[in-house]
Amino acid sequence: MKIAYENENVTLWHGDCREVIPTLQGVDGVVTDPPYGVGLAAKRAKQRGGGVTAREGSYCMDDTPEYVASVVVPVVNLCRERFAFTVLTPGTRNLWKYPDAEDMGCFFSAAGTGMGRWGFTCCQPILYYGKDPYLARRMGSRPNSCGQTYPNDANEQEHPCAKPIRMMLWLVNRASLEGMTICDPFAGSGTTLIAALETGRKAIGIEIDERWVDVAVKRLERWHAQGRLDFGTANDQVDFQKGARSAE
Repeated sequence: MKIAYENENVTLWHGDCREVIPTLQGVDGVVTDPPYGVGLAAKRAKQRGGGVTAREGSYCMDDTPEYVASVVVPVVNLCRERFAFTVLTPGTRNLWKYPDAEDMGCFFSAAGTGMGRWGFTCCQPILYYGKDPYLARRMGSRPNSCGQTYPNDANEQEHPCAKPIRMMLWLVNRASLEGMTICDPFAGSGTTLIAALETGRKAIGIEIDERWVDVAVKRLERWHAQGRLDFGTANDQVDFQKGARSAE
């Protein structure tokens, strides 16, 4: 394992998160979008304007239910033991392999976010482990779910299963407080890390696949070269969160 990128606000490790996590200090919690165990090799999406985008790609390990059970779930349990909160998007296919959570929310899209065995999948679950940092500090209740976020830039990323930046902005802001340090043990192309920087958090990412480490490094370098992206300040993200409440 080695550090692929580092500055005062973000560190990206190239390595196995099972080896890196025990060495980490000063992490408040985890926000991650791990592999779903669905054999992902490519994605194809219809856009609102009628066009179709396609992305070829894969993980460097078997994206199978067995991998979720033997690797991802034990990593989640390790994070639960070491950090105050762990928040993740597990997908729907292997959701039941995860331990019982303190709470569950979702990202909801009436237009569907993929094809399931009973038709279009209209929600992506969110599992919450540990204590809500807002409630723990008597800062009031917030929604645990969010409606569809636009624009969806995920299909513009090289990674075959990148999350839209707006989605991760909401989740990072909901799961943590400004100034906290969050860890993403399945960092992929770095969307969670960018969302953390955008919302005034510090971040530690871990990615085992060198291809996606290289992509994440380029995104982080671009972010630091141009400053904040056009998604507002951390306070704007709180307003965005309140907007999600009013839309429900």
